[in-house]
Order: sequence, then C-alpha cells, then structure tokens
Amino acid sequence: MRELDLRGKHLSKSEYQSLLPRAEMDIASALEQITPILDAVQNGDENTLKQLSLKFDGVAPESIRVPQAVIDSALQELAPALKAVILESIRRVRTVHSDQRRGITNTKVVDGGEVEERWIPVDRVGLYVPGGKAVYPSSVIMNAVPAQIAGVKSIALASPAQKENDGWPNKTILATCALLGITEVYAMGGAQAIAAFAFGVKSSVNEDSTQVLEPVDLVTGPGNIYVAAAKRALRGKIGIDSEAGPTEIAIVADETAHAHEVAADLISQAEHDTIAAAILITDSLELVTEVQREVSLRAAKTKHAARITEALSGIQSAIVLTDDLQQSLAIANAYAAEHLELQVADPRKASQEIRNAGAVFLGRFTPVSLGDYLAGSNHVLPTGGCACHSSGLSVQTFLRGLHFVSYNERALREIAAGVIAFANSEDLPAHGEAVATRFESTGELPSYKSGNK
Repeated sequence: MRELDLRGKHLSKSEYQSLLPRAEMDIASALEQITPILDAVQNGDENTLKQLSLKFDGVAPESIRVPQAVIDSALQELAPALKAVILESIRRVRTVHSDQRRGITNTKVVDGGEVEERWIPVDRVGLYVPGGKAVYPSSVIMNAVPAQIAGVKSIALASPAQKENDGWPNKTILATCALLGITEVYAMGGAQAIAAFAFGVKSSVNEDSTQVLEPVDLVTGPGNIYVAAAKRALRGKIGIDSEAGPTEIAIVADETAHAHEVAADLISQAEHDTIAAAILITDSLELVTEVQREVSLRAAKTKHAARITEALSGIQSAIVLTDDLQQSLAIANAYAAEHLELQVADPRKASQEIRNAGAVFLGRFTPVSLGDYLAGSNHVLPTGGCACHSSGLSVQTFLRGLHFVSYNERALREIAAGVIAFANSEDLPAHGEAVATRFESTGELPSYKSGNK
C-alpha cells in the first residue's frame, strides 16, 4: 500500500480531501452509455427487459417477474445453518430499526393554531440488490426491513438474472425474500432495472398494455456505476437513497491496535472490488511497518488475491501517517468514509470527535464485517465523501414528514395583518387577499384595501 506522510501538515478539510483521492467514477461517461437503455425501457415492454438481460447478464428469464413457486423452492433448498444465520440477521436489524420509528408531533403555536407533523411512508418502493462479483442476501435484509418497519405497503425487489439459476436471481437472494415475505421479485439488473422501476414495464403479450411492473416512488440499494448513473438520471422521476460508489473503509489506529486485525479489516473491504478503497490513518510508525507486512502475507492467501491486491495498491488506498490521534480524527472527518473503524486506546472517547462517516465501528471487537451482516446496523451507507451530508439507509429513508396545519378564526384574525404585510412585501398581493377575504364583512383590514405595498 502506498504511504502518505502528513506529519507536520495540519491542513483544512478540503486540503486533506485533495490528498486522499478516491477511485475514479466517471458518472458523466456512464450517463451517456445508459441513455439508450433508459429510453429503450421507457418506450419498450417486457421483451425489452429480457433482451437487455440477455445482452448484459448472458441469460434471459422466462418472465421478468419471478414466479412464487421459484421463490418458495429457493427457500426449501436453503441450508438450515444459513437459514438460521439469515433469520438472526433479520431479527437484529429489526431490533435496531424498530427504534427509528417516528411519532406524531403536535405543536401549539398560539391558542387556536397548531401544526401537527405526521410521518407517512411512501406508497411503493423498489429495492435493488446487486448480483455481480458477489451474492448479497444481506442487502435484501438491509433494504427490506426498514421499508417494512416504516409501513411501506408495496415493495418490489430486483436482482440480476443468473445463468446458474435458469435466468432467475440468485437462490439465496430469493430465499431471503421468502423469509421476509417479499413476493414481488424481478429478474433484472443494472441501469435497466432502475429504469423499469421508474417507468414501469408493459406486457409484451396483452394488447391492452397491462403493466407487468407498476412504477415505484422510491428506489434504494447499492449497485455499480451504471446503477448509480441511472439513479442520477432518473432522480426527480423517482426518489433515491444515494448514488452508491465503490466501498470504502478507513481505520484510525494507534499503537494499541493489532496489526494482523487491521490488515484483515483492510483486506475484507478490498475484497469487494478492484476500485474499493482502504485507508489506514495512524500516528504509529511501528504499526505501519507491521500492517504492510501483514497485508502482503494475508492478501496473497485469500481467494480473491488478485482483486484485493489491485484494490490495495490503487490510488484510492493508502496508509496515512499523522502526528497524533487528534490529526488522525481530523483526517477521518475530512475523508468521511463509508465505514470507519476506531482501533485506539479509548474508541468511545475518540468517537465523540467523529462527525462524518457512514457508520462507525468502535474497538477491535467491532469489525466492519460485523456491521455487514449481524450487528443490527444498516450496511447501505453513503460513499465518496457523501457522509459529510448524507446518512445511511434507515426507516427515515422511507418516510416523509407531512405538516397538517389547523387555525381557527380567532387565531387567523390575530395574524392576518402580518400575513398580508408579508405578501405585499413580496409583491404577491393575491396571497394577502386570500386571508383578507375571510374578514371582508367585518371591515377589519382597511390598510390592505388601500393597495399600499
């Protein structure tokens, strides 16, 4: 891994960010490439999705919607031990996310005037679960459970067709859907899946253009650069959670950290993709030496050694040497990693300084891998520095706050002149007239009638 010595350089947030580059994501180029796909899906039908699946996934499903019998069969074939683990993950994620429910807030502004805030779930969501270099039943859980707790009534899920499963999505993904009670599942992936969620899909058989897939209001879930580009292109037509990029791990460590554990955690996230980012931030020269040695030894022995080695040697990965813990934490805040581990003497105290991260893992017994599967936290997290302004997937993602405003006659009368003054100051007199007309019979607002601005 390359080394970056920042000792003696106490820089601004933007200066730190410029020194810690991420993998290149040419969204603009990807947008150009997917535009014909988006147009084809919008103007096509189910056959269009099948043809795109054959082109990009090497297999076309019999239908884009997965039959319930196929989903049920996948559950029956699921190994009991794996089923138990998946169920435990569901239980833990439900436990954590159940505490994210939002209540109703009723605020009395004045006597007779109140504003009530209710959190209303979106009507229909599309969950995307990737199926490229790995299989992600965990992502089914992370997307579906918060949506269910939020109270979303209509949930559809898409995952790419697999040659190994007769054109249906991966069997473990289907089995996890069954365990969660998700029955509307589609064999489609990439930008075309996001487009199908946005525009819906018409039948290629029925002349009355029956919808095989009804459009959704919101799409969540990670994916490759083309999925991210499709989300960007269709945002507005649909709501999205984020444009997820390559996975990232940053580890802030001091002399108390164990080099073999730090190395293993860096390798674990590099396993995702050749452009995955792994950053170690430390003030310990001895740890740097030991981690470099451990990374070399361990990476070579892993199943995906070539992929991991390319990721760790890429420009997006580095070991950053600092003066002290305070500088390390400042750099971590500037980087705003998707996953941030604090392997320091007092991780809880250090965590008080963290403002920007997708999720923070405290201490040596809380590796990112735990959060990926069984911590109960959500692993659909902001990447690419978006943790400076965005949160990970949660129940809140699927809710909208609606204000219900109620004023009686007396409360409106007391503030009517103020509303009219505001409206006139903005040169929108009809706004004020909408208030004044309610009191015309009493003649209480002559100043508004004068037409003075």
